[in-house]
Amino acid sequence: MDIDLQIRIATFNWLSEQTNILGEVLPRNLLQQGFEFRNQRVPLVAPNGIFKPKIMELPLTITTTVQGPYDDDLYLSGNDDFLNYKYRGTDPNHHDNVGLRKVFEQQKPLVYLHGIDPGKYLAFWPVYIIADDKSNLTFKAALDNMASLQDGEFLPHQINENALGRQAYITSTVKVRLHQRSFREKVLRAYKSQCTLCRLKHPELLDAAHIIPDNLPESTYSIDNGLSLCKLHHAAYDRLLLGITPDYKIHVRNDILREEDGPVLKHGLIGLHQSQISLPKFKKYWPNQEYLDWRYHKFLETQ
Repeated sequence: MDIDLQIRIATFNWLSEQTNILGEVLPRNLLQQGFEFRNQRVPLVAPNGIFKPKIMELPLTITTTVQGPYDDDLYLSGNDDFLNYKYRGTDPNHHDNVGLRKVFEQQKPLVYLHGIDPGKYLAFWPVYIIADDKSNLTFKAALDNMASLQDGEFLPHQINENALGRQAYITSTVKVRLHQRSFREKVLRAYKSQCTLCRLKHPELLDAAHIIPDNLPESTYSIDNGLSLCKLHHAAYDRLLLGITPDYKIHVRNDILREEDGPVLKHGLIGLHQSQISLPKFKKYWPNQEYLDWRYHKFLETQ
């Protein structure tokens, strides 16, 4: 196996170890530090999105950030199941674009780092460049599984109909996860990582709940369609045990108000009735009142 592919495999193994320890969200400082390969440091990120460590001749990672010059949503958009990655700048022959083009020609596997919050990334691997669109200054990329590396031989990756079908499925699944995870991080940050109903401040017990459910076509991943809720209140909101009015007041369902079932029900639900939710500091992140009104009418139908 050539040294380039050895480094890529070592990178995938290191990322697997880190996500097993830390979870799927990795901090930028860890990725900047990277790992050692034969006494040489292999970092995974740098200011430029197409990144080649000094030890390598071709790029190892492609990155999108929440504060970068390119629109992350563009990367996730498109009429197909694949990913679109913009060139660096407008010169197709910029050395970063040339490097990524060589990765495409040689079908080398990459790591994709998707910024979901300042300093926080989701990592996916292996990723392959499957097309180079010079007219639109865009590479098309696809995610695959580790079996695509053909364990034991590590032959060059082949682009064919079977591979593209598999990659389309994997990539479309990951795109949904990216949207969901990015939505969660942004909503929790807007609400300062606390439940908007009970003020619980343990992120591991918090969810980003959609006001208009994400299985409906009119739903969005915008912050104003989200509420930071603890798992209890997320479940209660989804099951219409409580509703939130367009003027941000909590209403508990009538039959629940009549129940007597211990302190959790008394303090966790009934005690919230007619109180106000806690709103984000910035008004642009407040729940959309039209969305709340739509959802509140669904709640009233259960009364």
